[in-house]
Amino acid sequence: MSSKTPSVSSDRLYDPAHPSVVIPLDTPAWFAWLDAPTTTSFSYPLFNHHEGYIEGFMPVRKERRARGGAYWSIYRRRRGVVHRIYLGRSSAVTCARLQTIADALFAAVVESEKGENNGQSDLQRSRR
Repeated sequence: MSSKTPSVSSDRLYDPAHPSVVIPLDTPAWFAWLDAPTTTSFSYPLFNHHEGYIEGFMPVRKERRARGGAYWSIYRRRRGVVHRIYLGRSSAVTCARLQTIADALFAAVVESEKGENNGQSDLQRSRR
């Protein structure tokens, strides 16, 4: 994640381009920021609720479509493959929707890692 990329933390947007401005999600200011022509991306945390810390970030990007309008998508790389999750127009980019997708992505990573490990810890695998 670039230090110049706006990011969400504690349901608020922090934009390095405007350090004195903090925008709460799901407010008119949030949707105006999403719709602004200069807004192209931000990052959203993948929070590990069990351990109590952030595991990583998912990039959320605005894309222009040939038939008009701008749409938001989330990108996540897993095992060298980039996956895209369509969010929709700015009005669909809500705190609840972002959190639901972040939780699903984190759960998928955890399940995938469990399958790769076959229930063994890193220490157990390294002893082989």
